[in-house]
Amino acid sequence: MTRRFLFVLGSSRADGNTELLAREAAEQLPSDVEQQWISLAEHPLPDFVDLRRDSDHVLPPGGSTPALLLDATLAATDIVIASPLYWYSVSGLTKRYLDYWSGWLRTPDIGFKAAMAGRTLWGVAALADTEFSVADPLVGTLNNSAAYLKMRFGGVLLGNGSRRGDVLNDTAALARAKTFFAQEAPLARFPYEVA
Repeated sequence: MTRRFLFVLGSSRADGNTELLAREAAEQLPSDVEQQWISLAEHPLPDFVDLRRDSDHVLPPGGSTPALLLDATLAATDIVIASPLYWYSVSGLTKRYLDYWSGWLRTPDIGFKAAMAGRTLWGVAALADTEFSVADPLVGTLNNSAAYLKMRFGGVLLGNGSRRGDVLNDTAALARAKTFFAQEAPLARFPYEVA
């Protein structure tokens, strides 16, 4: 299967540090790898209503944005969540997108969980702290989401930046970006699982 990367941009502003770092990493992908970029700020999802326990309502809200994101997600071999670190986790826009995964899991005829198994989830995040351990909750959110769906997890490319463009001064992050997508992503595991 030809690799197809979906970059889900979870920042509320365009051309922010997270997006810049993601684009630096994406530049290293081979030219035959397809890329699709979707900004959640430009394609806002409606509030997610959890109807999992209501057997009469298994379909998440319709509309063009959820359909666009569902189709793009299912078409991707690699999904890159590019979310700045907001209050030590993913942004609200990103969290809403991940909440929709719950609805898609229960939508008849999609087979979302089976379709996602074996695909790769990656993360890219910029944060205004030089101590990257503060991003552990964000990393955990993505790792555990991948583990639940039996996906591979390539980790999270972290960079430092607060003002627009700051991440381009983080030479260590730019160096990691050059090889980030070249690594072999292992099968995601929950922290309590033994490898």
